[in-house]
Amino acid sequence: MSSCSANALLTPSLPITRKKKKRHVIITFTTSRSHVSPRMSLQQPLTAITKLLWGNSLPPQLLISTVRSTWSATWHLFMSQLAPSDPSGRYSRPPSQFPANFNSLQFSRQNPSSLHLYVALPCPWAHRTLIVRALKGLENAIPVSIAAPGTDGSWEFKDGAAPDGDTFVPGLDKANGCRTLREVYRLRRGGYNGRSTVPMLWDVEKKEVVCNESYDIIQLFNSGLNELASNPALDLAPPALKGRIEEWNRVIYPGVNNGVYRCGFAQSQEAYDTAVNELFTTLDMLDDHLGRCRYLCGDMLTLADICLFTTLVRFDLVYNVLFKCTKKKLLEYPNLHGYMRDIYQIPKVAATCNFQAIMDGYYGILFPLNPGNIRPTMPSGCEHEALIRPHNRESLSSVDQRMGVHVS
Repeated sequence: MSSCSANALLTPSLPITRKKKKRHVIITFTTSRSHVSPRMSLQQPLTAITKLLWGNSLPPQLLISTVRSTWSATWHLFMSQLAPSDPSGRYSRPPSQFPANFNSLQFSRQNPSSLHLYVALPCPWAHRTLIVRALKGLENAIPVSIAAPGTDGSWEFKDGAAPDGDTFVPGLDKANGCRTLREVYRLRRGGYNGRSTVPMLWDVEKKEVVCNESYDIIQLFNSGLNELASNPALDLAPPALKGRIEEWNRVIYPGVNNGVYRCGFAQSQEAYDTAVNELFTTLDMLDDHLGRCRYLCGDMLTLADICLFTTLVRFDLVYNVLFKCTKKKLLEYPNLHGYMRDIYQIPKVAATCNFQAIMDGYYGILFPLNPGNIRPTMPSGCEHEALIRPHNRESLSSVDQRMGVHVS
């Protein structure tokens, strides 16, 4: 069997050259009457020129190596802005600029009715807040504005399509009428020039950022606004379980929540290898644990489960492909996949999961990871019909705790 090396595939064959009389070559371009996109109109003359220069051969090796070097340098420049890293190429997530101290005197003077939530549907951190807001019945008390990713990577507001049933969709800024989230941040006293991230809790009266740390926000929604909630009895962090919740968070955040980003945003092979091994070691351990327990802390759904769910529901949809988390699909973990479906089927949770918006946000905007902006087909296992299949995890509960998370 004949074989060839990768270098051979990249090296064009060298045709025998003969002297020819000089002649003028006139290149004409024609298009059909059908619509031609700007990208297509640019590609057509480029394609014609390359065929004129090299025929059916690949470009010269020097050109290939030059383009490779240029793209590599450009990629590292983009990634350094998108995902800051340490010298080893390991992704280092910047801390939230507005963490909350809900026990402070300043917050005790906060008017709960003036709070407004800003989110974006692709973001797993923002997704946490939407789920807890829904389960606690805070929809009427805490209005929400949903941003969409712009072509420059910022969050922007636009008049989008009408909601499909109860599913969340991007729309306009209902609190300030701004065009971008950056404009909202800059409305605060003293302005702001840092990273404009979601989720963000905003004080409409004071025009001030209350908090943009997701875990602080879901803690507030869980126990700090019960007087406004239609489901105040639900407690996703009961005192008896707080220690175990914190233990699980110390496992889930570095190993899974941030672990998938450490894989996708790694800027060296060593950094990627370390991250992907830690990710799947953690997933293996979680799958084993969830073979014995319905939820992380036993029979009761907690904030730790919400934090894990928003990463798991994106795993096969995005992280497995785009972030190179390829060792296994979530579908190959029977307990984790059933656990994810269990939470998805809790009333009101599915409505917070807009899978089209999630795919658009990741594949269409993370240019350094997907330069062609081509969005793959949604895996069949991620479709709503697949996620509502029976999970049979009630058998793991000593008492069926679904009533504990029931919302009307």
